[in-house]
Amino acid sequence: MARSGRGDSEGSREPRALGEVLRGIGSAGNISNGLRLGRLVRQWQDVAGTLASTTEPVALTDRGLVVRASTSAWAAQVRFLADEIRSRANAALGGTQIGEVQVVVG
Repeated sequence: MARSGRGDSEGSREPRALGEVLRGIGSAGNISNGLRLGRLVRQWQDVAGTLASTTEPVALTDRGLVVRASTSAWAAQVRFLADEIRSRANAALGGTQIGEVQVVVG
């Protein structure tokens, strides 16, 4: 069945104001987290220093920043420097937003 494309995903066919749609999307936090993660990716060299070439920020969660390390040895270095990375990441984002740094290998 074809949809008109004017309604929301719940089947309503009534048009909505663009601002209302954008507020609904932004309130979910996905866009906000994506923008913040993008900012960290762009500033990763400043945030991670010498670890930047072997690590990358991959997600922002309710718990904090998830960093992927290329090997378990580099993951250990991230864990050792987690407080410094967290502090630099918060500075890059303009405030205290990251509570902890989690590390995954892969």
